[in-house]
Amino acid sequence: MSSKGGGTALTRRNYRLASDTDKPKATGIVNEKLLSDYLHHVFPSTKQGPALASLSKPLGFQDLGAHLEGLLSEGEPTEDSRVCESADQPVEGRLGPQPVVLDHTSGFEGLLFVDDDLLGVIGHSNFSSIRATTCVYKGKWAYEVLISSQGLMQIGWCTLNCRFNQEEGVGDTPDSYAYDGNRVRKWNVTTTNYGKSWAAGDIVSCLIDLDEGTITFCLNGQSLGTAFTNIKMGPGVAYFPAISLSFKESVAFNFGSRPLRYPVDGYLPLQNPPTTDLMKAHKLLGYIKNVLSTSIDAQEERLVEQDCSVWRLHGEPTVLVTLAHIFNHFAPLMCKVYLVEDVLMNFLLGILEGGGSVDEHQLIQQLLDLFWVLMEDYEVNECLKQLMMSLLRAYRFSPIIPDLGFQIHYLRLTTAILHHEKSRKYLLNNVLFDVLRSVVFFYIKTPLRVKEAGLEELIPTTWWPTHFDKEGKDEREPEDESADERLRRRAYERGCQRLKKRIEVVEELQVQILKLLLNNKDKTTGEASRYIFLNKFRKFLQENASNRGHPTALCPPEYMVCFLHRLITAVRASWDDGRRKSPSSIGSEEAYVPPQLFYNGKVDYFDLQRLGGLLSHLKKTLKDDLASKANIIIDPAEIQATAMDDLDEDEESGAAQRPFGAAAMGGALARPSWLSSPTLGRANRFLSTAAVSLMTPRRPLTQPEKVKVRTLAVEQRTEEDIEGSYGNDGLLLGRPLEEPNQPIADKSLLEIVDGIVMMYNLSVHQQLGKMVVVSDDVHEYAVALKDTEEKIARCPARRPDILDELQKSQKVFAEKLNHLCRRLAWINATIYSKEKMLDVYWLLCVCIRTIEHADNTGSLFAFAPEFYLSVAMNAYSALKNYFSPANSMEELPSYEETLTQLAAILAKHFADPRIVGTDIKDSLMQALASYVCYPQSLRAVERIPEEQRVAMMRNLLAPYEQRPWAQTNWILVRLWRGCGFGYRYTRLPHLLKTKPEDANLPSLQKPCPSLLLQRHMAELLSVDKEMAASFLNSVLNQLNWAFSEFIGMIQEIQQAAERPERNFVDTRQLKVCATCFDLSVSLLRVLEMTVTLVPEIFLDWSRPSAELLLRRLAQLLNQVLNRVTAEKNLFDRVVNLRLPGLESVDHYPILVAVTGILVRILVDGDRQGISRASSVLLSDPCFQLHSIQHLLGEGGDSSGSSSSSTARPVVGPLGSSVAPVIPSAAATTAGSSERKHFSLHAYTDYISEEEKQKVELMLTFLTEESKQAAASTAPTSEEDLCPICYAHSISAVFKPCSHKSCKACINQHLMNNKDCFFCKATITGVEDYSKPAAS
Repeated sequence: MSSKGGGTALTRRNYRLASDTDKPKATGIVNEKLLSDYLHHVFPSTKQGPALASLSKPLGFQDLGAHLEGLLSEGEPTEDSRVCESADQPVEGRLGPQPVVLDHTSGFEGLLFVDDDLLGVIGHSNFSSIRATTCVYKGKWAYEVLISSQGLMQIGWCTLNCRFNQEEGVGDTPDSYAYDGNRVRKWNVTTTNYGKSWAAGDIVSCLIDLDEGTITFCLNGQSLGTAFTNIKMGPGVAYFPAISLSFKESVAFNFGSRPLRYPVDGYLPLQNPPTTDLMKAHKLLGYIKNVLSTSIDAQEERLVEQDCSVWRLHGEPTVLVTLAHIFNHFAPLMCKVYLVEDVLMNFLLGILEGGGSVDEHQLIQQLLDLFWVLMEDYEVNECLKQLMMSLLRAYRFSPIIPDLGFQIHYLRLTTAILHHEKSRKYLLNNVLFDVLRSVVFFYIKTPLRVKEAGLEELIPTTWWPTHFDKEGKDEREPEDESADERLRRRAYERGCQRLKKRIEVVEELQVQILKLLLNNKDKTTGEASRYIFLNKFRKFLQENASNRGHPTALCPPEYMVCFLHRLITAVRASWDDGRRKSPSSIGSEEAYVPPQLFYNGKVDYFDLQRLGGLLSHLKKTLKDDLASKANIIIDPAEIQATAMDDLDEDEESGAAQRPFGAAAMGGALARPSWLSSPTLGRANRFLSTAAVSLMTPRRPLTQPEKVKVRTLAVEQRTEEDIEGSYGNDGLLLGRPLEEPNQPIADKSLLEIVDGIVMMYNLSVHQQLGKMVVVSDDVHEYAVALKDTEEKIARCPARRPDILDELQKSQKVFAEKLNHLCRRLAWINATIYSKEKMLDVYWLLCVCIRTIEHADNTGSLFAFAPEFYLSVAMNAYSALKNYFSPANSMEELPSYEETLTQLAAILAKHFADPRIVGTDIKDSLMQALASYVCYPQSLRAVERIPEEQRVAMMRNLLAPYEQRPWAQTNWILVRLWRGCGFGYRYTRLPHLLKTKPEDANLPSLQKPCPSLLLQRHMAELLSVDKEMAASFLNSVLNQLNWAFSEFIGMIQEIQQAAERPERNFVDTRQLKVCATCFDLSVSLLRVLEMTVTLVPEIFLDWSRPSAELLLRRLAQLLNQVLNRVTAEKNLFDRVVNLRLPGLESVDHYPILVAVTGILVRILVDGDRQGISRASSVLLSDPCFQLHSIQHLLGEGGDSSGSSSSSTARPVVGPLGSSVAPVIPSAAATTAGSSERKHFSLHAYTDYISEEEKQKVELMLTFLTEESKQAAASTAPTSEEDLCPICYAHSISAVFKPCSHKSCKACINQHLMNNKDCFFCKATITGVEDYSKPAAS
C-alpha cells in the first residue's frame, strides 16, 4: 500500500478515495443498508441521539470522507478562539517561544552537552548552569525534571538578572531558588535542609505559584512541602526554569512536550498541550475500537458485537476501506510524541491489562500489521520510534513498588511490539541501538528509599550477623545462635525469597525480549533479527571500548551488569536450542570461543590490545605461521595499509587527548551522550562559554571516514559472512590443526559470547566490586551496634547522661541496619544471587577453555585479546570476594577442576614469552600471588602436572634483574610462610590490637606453606648451580638496594621530625618507606628459605660461587643487625614516632628473619658448614657481638668494647656510616627512654621454646668463637691489608697484572666487571696469595 520516494500522504489519500468512488453502489462489498448501518455504528454522531441514528440519511463510502471531517471538526474551537489558543500565542503570565526548550544560544554558563531535542543536558565542567527559553511572571506553572544521575545538581527557577559562574549556580544568587536532592537541601543564597534524597530514575516536579509567591518541589508525585515563600515578584520580575549541575551529571526536562508524569491540579505546564489534536486522536481511536468490536454478518445482514481481542485482519474490503478513512486522519497524528504517549501507548497498555502471557494477546500483532498496511512507511517508522522512546522513558522513570507492577507493565508491551517481525526488524535496524539506549530495558534499578519501594511490607523482619571473631570476620556457627536470632534470620530469608521471586518475573520478561532479538529463523522479511542484533551489539561494544576516556558515550556500568546476565541466559537458551537440532555440536556448558576468531580478521576487536602486542605488528611477524598453521595468506598491501592506519590512529588519539579545542570538537565530542536524556542517545551540541574558538573550529567538524582495508565494516556483514555456507567457514575460517573439527554452535552465538566476555571486562567487574559496599556497611554497622550494646550493659547507673547518648546511638545504628538490610536483600537478588554467580562462573569457564584452545595453537596464541586473561582472573576474584558470604564457591559444579585449570593458566602464562603487555603480565603475577595465599587455591596449584609446576618454579627463580621481581619474591615468601623462624603469624604482634582495613586481603590470610613446591625449588637450586648463583646474587643485590633505600628514607623522616616548626612528612614518602621495609623483610625470608632448603649453596665451597655468596650474606646480615639494634638509633626513634603509614615497620619482623638465617647456618648445619659460616661472619668488619646479644635483650647496658665498637664509624656497602646520631630533646621523650629493649623472650606466642634455645646456643657459640678469634689474630701491618676494603688481609693476586686484594673484594668485583681495580687490564685469572716468610 505504501508509496515510496516522492509519495506523500496526499498521494495516498487520492489513491484510496479513487478506489472508493469507482464503486458508487458498493455492491461488491455489502448491501447499501447494511453498509450504512455499519458506518453509522462505527462513526456515531454526537449531535444526534441514538433514536435518530436509524432514521438518519444513508451513509456510503462516497460520503464517508465528508462525514468524518464533520465529526472531527465538531468539538473544534471557532476561528476566533483558535487564534487565542494557538500554540505560539502568548498566554497571560508567560513569555517566550513555544515549544519550550533549553536556551543553548545565550542562557548558559560553563561547558555542557545538550541533546538534539534541546531537552537533555550533561554537565561537562565543574558547575555548569543553563536556563529555558520561556519565563513566567503570573499564575501557577510546573515543569518536570527526569533525574538520570544522582549527583550534585541544583534545580529550580531563576530570573534574567542572575549571573552564574563555575562556583555559583541556581540558588546561590539572590533571585534564584533551587532544590538539591543530592545533599537534601534547598538553596537561596543560604541553605537549609529540605526534602528527600533523589536517585537516578526519579522525577522532580518544580512548581511556582506567582499569585501567592511560593515555590514547591515534588519527588515522584509526592510533595516535599513549600520550599520558599514571599519570593520576589512585581514588574520586571519573571522566572525561568534553570539548573546547575556538576561534571558528568545529567537530566532531561519535560516542559510539556510530553504529558507530565505527575500533573498537579491548578498548575499549567510551561508548554501548551496540543488540545485540538488530542481530541481528534481520542475520537479516531474510539472509531478504531468500534471497528474492532463490530463484525458484519453478511448472510443474516446484521452487525454483531464482538470482543476486541478476537479481531483479525482478514482483508474484508468493507472493514479495510473504513479503516483506511480513519487512518487518513489518524496516521499523521501518530507521528507526534505527545499523542503517541498519551493516546496510543495507553491504548496498547490497556489491551495487555487483563494479564496472561504476551503471546495470548494477538490484537497487538494485528494492529501492527494494520499500521504497516495503512500508514506510509515513514509514518510507521516515526510512530514506532516515538512509542519505544515513550516506553523506555516510562520504564526507566517509574517508581519501584512492591510487585514491580509498573516495570512489568511496560516490559510486557515492549515484548508484544517486538513479537511483530516487521516492527522488530525496523526497530533493531534503526532505533534500539541507534536512537535509544535500549540497554535500559534490561536494567532493574535499586531503590534508595526503602520505605517508598514497599520493602518494609515485603521484608517485615530484618536480620544481620551478630557474632564476630577477633579479626572482625563473621562467625557463622549456627549452634551459637539464639532461638530468637534463628527465627529472625529465617523470617528475613523468607522475605528475601519473596522479593527475589518478584524480581525474577521482570528478569524473565527481559530475557524474553532478548530471545526475540536473537531469533535467527525470521527470514521472511529480509535478514534474520539475530544478525542485525549482532552487528549492532558489536558497534555498541566498540563505542564503549574505544570511548573509555569520553564519559558521555559510555553505557553506565550498572546497566551493563544487568544486560550481561540477561544476555548470558538468552544466549545459552539459543545455544542449547541449536544443539537439540544438531546433537553433534557441544552444549552451552562446554562453550568456548575458537582461536580462529582472533586472527582471521572476521571479527573486529577495535584497538583492544592482543597478548602479543599490536595487530599490525603480529600480522607482519607471524604471517608465515598464519600461512602454515591456519592457511591464511595476508596480502602485503594490507600490511602496508594497516601500518599506515596505525600511524593515523596514533595521530588521532593524540588529537583527542588535547584540551578541548577545535580538533577535539570533531573527533571526541560528537559521540552520543549516554547519560543525559533518558532516551535519546545523541548529544551533538557542545556548549561552552570558555572561548569563541570552540564554537567556530577552523577544521571541519567531522573528519573524513578512513577506508579500512582489513575487514568488512560491522554493519555491512550479512548472515553468510557470519555463519558461512558450503565450502565457506564464515567466522571460523582458518581452523588450525590443533582445533577439533566438530561443530561448536551457530557462529553468530560464538561472536556474541565473545562480546559478553568483552563486556564483562569493560565495566561489569568494576561494578560488581562497587556494589559490595552495601554488605560492608551492614557489617560495620553491625559491629558498631554490638559494641554500643556492650557499652550500655557496662554503663554505670550513676551516669544517666552517658546511657542516654549510648541509647541514641543504638537507635540510629539499628534504624540504619534495618534500612541497609532491606537494600542488601534487593542487591543480593539483582546482582549477587546464586543464578548470577553461576553466570559469572560460566563466563570464567568459557575464558579458561578459550585460553586453553588458543594456547594449543603455539605462536598464534599471541593474537588472542588480552581481555580473556583479564576476565578469567577477575571473574575468579569476583566469585571469591563478592558473591562469597551469601553463596559459597564450593557448591559450584566441578569447582575443584576449574580451580586447577585456572592455576595451570596462571602458572604457565605469567612468564610466557608470547605475552608482551606489561600490565597483563603484572596482573597474572598478582593473581598467582593471591592464588597461593589461600589453602584451596594453593592446593589447586599443587594439583597441576609436575612438569608445569617445575617450569613455574624455574620461572620464579629467574634472576631478579630486568623484570618486576617484588611479586615473584612475594610468591616465594607465601610458599615459605609458616615454616620459617617465628614466621607463623597472620598479623604482626604489634598490630593485633588495631582493626585490619580488610580482613579478606591476601596478606592477612593464615599461613599455608607448600612443601611440594618447596621441594621443587630445592631440587632446581641444588642441580642447576649457575641458576642458583645468579638467583641468589640478584636477591642479595635487591636486599642491599631495598634496605639502603629504607635507611635513607628514615633518616629524612627523622630529620623532618626533629625540626622545631610543625611539619608534615609526605604520605607517599611514608608509603615508599614502608614498602622498602616490607621488601627487605620478604627478601630476607627468601634467603632463609634458600638456606634452609639448600644450605650447600652457601656452605659447600666446592661450588664455584658458594664462598662469595656466604660472604655477601654475612656482610648484609651484619649491616641489617647493626642498623636495627644500635642503642637509641635511628630505627628506634622512627618506630617510636608511630607514624600513620609506617605501621608495619617494627623490630620483630626484620630481626626474626635475620635470626632465622643465622640459626640455620650456625646451629642447624653440619660441623664443617658451621665453622665456615662462623669464620666468615666473624671476619666481616661490620660484625658486632652486641647486635646478636640485643636479640635476647642482653645488650642493654653494653659497656667497654661494645660501646666503643658502636662509636667507630663503619662504612659498608650501604653507603652511609653507622655513626651514632646525637639524640635531640624532641626524640628522647620520657616514653622512649623508659621503653623496654627488644627481646625474643617477649614473644612467647610467636616463637617456640625450641627456637629460643637455638638462639641462646648461637649466642654462646659466637661469644666463644669471637674470643678465640680475638686472641689468635696477630696484629697486621697496614701494608698487609687489602687496599680496597682495609678489612681483610690480602689473599688473592690477579693474572696477568699481579695486583693484589682480598678474595671477597675481587670476587664481588668480578661479578660485574672483568677489569683490574688498579690498571684496568683484563683479568684472566685469580690465584691464592700467601705472604712470603720474612727473610
